[in-house]
Amino acid sequence: MSRIETVGALEALYGHAAGAAVDKVTPRLTDAYADWIARSRFCLLATAGPEGVDVSPRGEDGSVVRIESPDRLLLPDWPGNNRIDSLRNVVRDGRASLLFMVPGSDYVVRVNGRAHVETDADLLASFARKVTPRSVIVLEIDEVYFQCAKALLRSGLWHRDDAEGLPTAGEMVAAAAKHPVPADG
Repeated sequence: MSRIETVGALEALYGHAAGAAVDKVTPRLTDAYADWIARSRFCLLATAGPEGVDVSPRGEDGSVVRIESPDRLLLPDWPGNNRIDSLRNVVRDGRASLLFMVPGSDYVVRVNGRAHVETDADLLASFARKVTPRSVIVLEIDEVYFQCAKALLRSGLWHRDDAEGLPTAGEMVAAAAKHPVPADG
């Protein structure tokens, strides 16, 4: 194996991004990016913190985030399993990315920025329906761009169903219980 040890070696292997790969990046939402994000019911929230990185799926029956402005997105945190891995990372570090997907499209829109957690009662109430979110992740946008469709095209994500025979959640928990993580980490 030949391990790449420096950014210079990596850049020598790949060269530099050019053309649309650079031109598609904006520091805030354009009308087109805002339309895409407003139509997305699903995103992946990526965060970084002292314990490492976390990626958490987020989904809604409508738009998964609220666009507050071209510079800011609001992501409600609905009651769930209380692991709060992503929220811990946001509080400790703040770096966050959202990857938005729309069923049927092979593109993904990425938003990178700095996040913080809000618990303002009026803000939480503005998201309320049968339940109220416990908090809202506020993402201040640094950059927005779409990802090339090649990965989703290669995977056939929207054109296949590979779920038959997958382990159930109960089977995965039972298997994990046979190999517990030591209490010291």
